[in-house]
Amino acid sequence: MSDNLTPERTRFTELRRRLVELHPELDDQTLNDTLEGATNFKEALSVLIRSALDDECLASALRDRISDMRARLARIEGGAASKRLVVVENMEAADLRKFIQPDFTASIRLGPPSVVIENDDALPIDYLVPQAPKPDKRGILEAMTRGAVVPGANLAQPKLILTIRSL
Repeated sequence: MSDNLTPERTRFTELRRRLVELHPELDDQTLNDTLEGATNFKEALSVLIRSALDDECLASALRDRISDMRARLARIEGGAASKRLVVVENMEAADLRKFIQPDFTASIRLGPPSVVIENDDALPIDYLVPQAPKPDKRGILEAMTRGAVVPGANLAQPKLILTIRSL
């Protein structure tokens, strides 16, 4: 889509430059009105903006849907685990180690041992997984905007941000 916009942008930019050169007294409103009538540049930008708004709306809806589906998945997995636990408890209480049905065979046995950490601080360093430090970009930004010098970091030039207000 941006490749289709390039010739129109070039035409718009050149026309704007020529109008300012020939009529330096033109105010911004008159200049913009003249350019709008002479090009389709703003129409092309409008199409892109509307498309971006549609994509953002769809992304938001999908994000919500994914969140709902993850919550549903967690509920279903939790329900399955609870049902298995009830079966294990009841089979153990009934001293039933195995039973066979036409579509499955169920049996209980002791699983492998698992570790329970009671106190992280008491663990020897040999049993701790080292993790690489990660820059605190928010903290660095706050410090630098207050005037602090943070070695190894610089503030980037602010980028242009597109703001779109809908009715």
